[in-house]
Amino acid sequence: MTEMLSYDFMQRALLAAVLVGITAPAVGIYLVQRRQALMGDGMGHVAMTGVGLGFIFQTSPVWMAVLVCVLGAVTMELVRSRGNQRGDIALAMLFYGGMACGKLLVSLSAEAGAGSLESYLWGSILTVAPADLAAIGVLGAVVIAVTVGLRRQLFAICQDEDFARVTGLPVRTLNLLLAVMAAVTVTVAMRVVGLLLVSALMVVPVVAAQQLTRSFAATQAASIALGVVVSLAGVTGSYHLDVPSGPAIVLLAIAVFAVFSALAAPLARRRHRADTGRGPKVCDVPPPAGAPERTSSDATNPERRAGLAQ
Repeated sequence: MTEMLSYDFMQRALLAAVLVGITAPAVGIYLVQRRQALMGDGMGHVAMTGVGLGFIFQTSPVWMAVLVCVLGAVTMELVRSRGNQRGDIALAMLFYGGMACGKLLVSLSAEAGAGSLESYLWGSILTVAPADLAAIGVLGAVVIAVTVGLRRQLFAICQDEDFARVTGLPVRTLNLLLAVMAAVTVTVAMRVVGLLLVSALMVVPVVAAQQLTRSFAATQAASIALGVVVSLAGVTGSYHLDVPSGPAIVLLAIAVFAVFSALAAPLARRRHRADTGRGPKVCDVPPPAGAPERTSSDATNPERRAGLAQ
């Protein structure tokens, strides 16, 4: 461990891993709530165009990927909000067109070879430069501030957009903000996890934490903690085993999910026995004066229950 920390590139890689471990689940929990778990994967395809443009114009691929990803995220959200029946076809063309354009631009660049593209696709601890770490730090701070500071508002639009609109929340603005934060997270994580695997780090720690937690706030905190642990462990393992950091991090996250899933079954049975002997259920308790009426589906639906427990 001491030898590993003596290298500057490993110090940068571990710092980047901590930032990625925090930001990816912090955004991913909202995508899981609104059943858009694969949005990060689509953004990863679009980000390849930004990487290619960075090589072509000899600028930072990270910042170019941020620009292209944000434009792609806004386009995705506008297509989704209109509810067009052919919207999925438009999104598919956007995703695969972004990947094809990125590969073409990289091949035309004299500054990038196959090894450079591989590091963006799968992640590489050797490629986190000081400038990249500064960009990751700035972007990560923005993502954390938005996803944690606006937790209640973002949770509301992910649960029920119509209800959030009735309460006066700027639903369209919040939806666009969430899409932009997802795009920024993809570019933050691409150096450590890789564009092809970033969606896994946004989703797997969240669904793993859901196995043992019962409220949205607890799930968010646990998923961020898991993201940091598996990111640090994956980067450390990739150094010792000489393998890409992205696959190592994702496989560790999946292993944690498998362990938590095995532990969740006996805990669920224990909670069920405790709840059945406790008396009236949530749906049988009258709401306080002025509170919105809750139905039986609110008590049985896990997502509604998470909102009530918040």
